[in-house]
Amino acid sequence: MFKIRPRYAALLLLAGGLAACGESSTLQVSDGTGASPKLPEPNKTLIPTVNIAPAVGWPNGSKPAAAPGTQVAAFAQGLDHPRWLYVLPNGDVLVAETNAPPKPDDSKGIRGWVMKKVMGKAGAGVPSANRITLLRDADHDGVAETRKVFLDHLNSPFGMTLIGNDLYVADTDRLIRFPYQEGQTSISAAPVKVVDLPAGTINHHWTKNVIASKDGSRLYVTVGSNSNVGENGLAAEEGRAAIWEVDAATGAHRIFASGLRNPNGMDWEPTTGKLWTSVNERDEIGSDLVPDYVTSVQDGAFYGWPFSYYGQHVDARVDPQNPALVAKAIAPDYAVGPHTASLGMVFTDGKSLPAPFTQGLLVSQHGSWNRKPHSGYKVIFVPFTDGKPSGAPVDLLTGFLNQDEKAQGRPVGIVNDNKGGVLVADDVGNVIWRVTASK
Repeated sequence: MFKIRPRYAALLLLAGGLAACGESSTLQVSDGTGASPKLPEPNKTLIPTVNIAPAVGWPNGSKPAAAPGTQVAAFAQGLDHPRWLYVLPNGDVLVAETNAPPKPDDSKGIRGWVMKKVMGKAGAGVPSANRITLLRDADHDGVAETRKVFLDHLNSPFGMTLIGNDLYVADTDRLIRFPYQEGQTSISAAPVKVVDLPAGTINHHWTKNVIASKDGSRLYVTVGSNSNVGENGLAAEEGRAAIWEVDAATGAHRIFASGLRNPNGMDWEPTTGKLWTSVNERDEIGSDLVPDYVTSVQDGAFYGWPFSYYGQHVDARVDPQNPALVAKAIAPDYAVGPHTASLGMVFTDGKSLPAPFTQGLLVSQHGSWNRKPHSGYKVIFVPFTDGKPSGAPVDLLTGFLNQDEKAQGRPVGIVNDNKGGVLVADDVGNVIWRVTASK
């Protein structure tokens, strides 16, 4: 008779139930929010906290709840796992219909198998459509009547940005460029590779986002870590957990900022012109740790991962330690709650939504699996004054979890549509929602 180690026995139990287990939060999500979040002692348990909100989709006629003074409606429905959005100058909307690529070495062993099951139940297990779709609302009624396959046969595409007549797309393993002419509804030209991006057979955080500098000379690309806290070895993290700066013309690149576990959203703060990003922090040290965050990004700065979190709070799980690097770690600007999976972010344009949503940052929170009770599953607004966060967040969209704590939707990408609305990609509901001021 063979003997099962306690750790693997726990994981097998977890795999069998896939239900809420492990410890529970002792703080409110609001305690882990703001410029000075509460950071309790780590609570690492034998069985990681797993609290999945099973993906069920929206019942017919249902939609999220919009904040007072705003309303929400479907801009496009029936998409295939829409994750990221980009609005072209003529108002056409590009949607990355995408999911994780094959990454066989990220799901090895019992733990990897369990996590694959967890993500599948949460709605992240569908194959990637590997395409970008164009949506057009030519009659300006708030609903896209035109839907075309814009780019196909991509490799888990995510971020998109246009510089002049060059459209840049961040696949999971490379940044590529296509020629674009305003108004076209599809591109058949072959891609031109700008630069390879870290990928491979682990590729733990596979999403790569890209935005352009104001003058179009440089591109900024997010590259998430290849693990939770370096457990795959630091060699597997080369070039990862970072934002890259890429020369748009030549592909020459450097690390702009590092120690960012899983950066996703990026935007330019309109008052100061600083780059901001949203970052998913580490798991499995308790429901109250570690808060995800949004932060301005300093050139050359180190934000702690994997050795420390929220500045210089050392993560004892990491081996070997690096005290010299921890001493350089800076704390982020603003916490947005533990395990909220805050992915998309965009600064409001001051024209689309009414007060209090006129000046600040919208953040789409995909939702937790490593916290009990759940966190995230909504879109929040962080008010800004003089280029800095200046108050508690305000909910813009809620209701993504139903009364049974099942996920009707999960918000991801978010953009201003430059037509008086804000668009939100929902990869469980397979909908693009449009939020506007109430009539």
